[in-house]
Amino acid sequence: MIFHQALRRELSFTTGGVFLVLVTIMITTLVIRILGFAANGAVNPEDALVLIALATLGYMAVLLTVSLFVAVLIVLVRWYKDSEMIVWFASGLSVASLIRPILQFAAPLLVIIGLLALFVWPWANRESTIISQRFQQRSDVSMVAAGQFKESAKAERVFFIEELDIEKSEVKNIFAAETKNGRLSVAVASTGFIQNAEGGEKSIVLSNGRRYEGLPTQPDFRILEFAQYSTKIQNKSALDPAPRDREKTVFELLNDPDTNATNPNRAELLWRIGLPLMALGLVLIAIPLAYVNPRLGNYTAMFYAVLIYLIYSNLLNLTQNFVAQGKVNVFMAAWPVHLLAFGIAFVLIRNRINPSLKWWRRQLPAFLANK
Repeated sequence: MIFHQALRRELSFTTGGVFLVLVTIMITTLVIRILGFAANGAVNPEDALVLIALATLGYMAVLLTVSLFVAVLIVLVRWYKDSEMIVWFASGLSVASLIRPILQFAAPLLVIIGLLALFVWPWANRESTIISQRFQQRSDVSMVAAGQFKESAKAERVFFIEELDIEKSEVKNIFAAETKNGRLSVAVASTGFIQNAEGGEKSIVLSNGRRYEGLPTQPDFRILEFAQYSTKIQNKSALDPAPRDREKTVFELLNDPDTNATNPNRAELLWRIGLPLMALGLVLIAIPLAYVNPRLGNYTAMFYAVLIYLIYSNLLNLTQNFVAQGKVNVFMAAWPVHLLAFGIAFVLIRNRINPSLKWWRRQLPAFLANK
């Protein structure tokens, strides 16, 4: 049908445009946030682009949900405003006739939202955590570079090595400053070597050097000469952190042997399954919510749309928190929020089918409403 084709075509362009705008806003926000973390030493500046991409992929399901909701609203508001809905109604169609073509357009996106929430969201969170943790757990030896001052992960040590021979594990002209128990210690030596020990420990051994402890203005300042002085640069191999509930796959959420994690795992699964259901509920609500008087031509529906999305999203998050804390059973919490949304959509659509009747008559079947 020509009306359905025009509707799907306009929905496609509008959804794509809204999605690009939201992605641009999110990337801009993530750039500012992650570059701030990089400046504070929380993440590696070289990993900034990867972390931005992973965060964007992780929130892709939410972005698609909002894009679909806003796109349906924008298209139908414009149709009302430009009197195109009058042509639709004059052709013998009603508001309910919009449900089928809109759901046909939204169905593939709802499937994509479900797949993103179930699989891409935990993978992106897991990869981001691993990258961040590996940088925070990095060994000092990984930062030792010839001719450069390098600070340790916890800002406890500063190294400078003029020459580095990796094959022979030899270093020359070493400067090592360390703060321990509030006391500064500086060691310098002309030669040294990297020593490997069991368990993955590594140390730099300075030969024939001098060590300065404390401040020169203090009475406890000392200058010590040594034949060998060792400082650890790696305690043990960094291990990948245990996954959080938001980083676990669906299989891990369902088969986690830890009984203490049962409720958080169920809450996370409830949120992932609820995201495509929320997208469906928002699409159904957008159909009657888009009504605009052509003579007024205002966009108050957008204000209500923002309010509805915030309420729906917060209710879903609140339900997730209640399940995670064990206050509500997951099977009892899975349906009320979405059932309420579908009920509101049903009532609003019934109200728009025949607005000339009183609101309570609109909820009755046609043969009863006309009596």
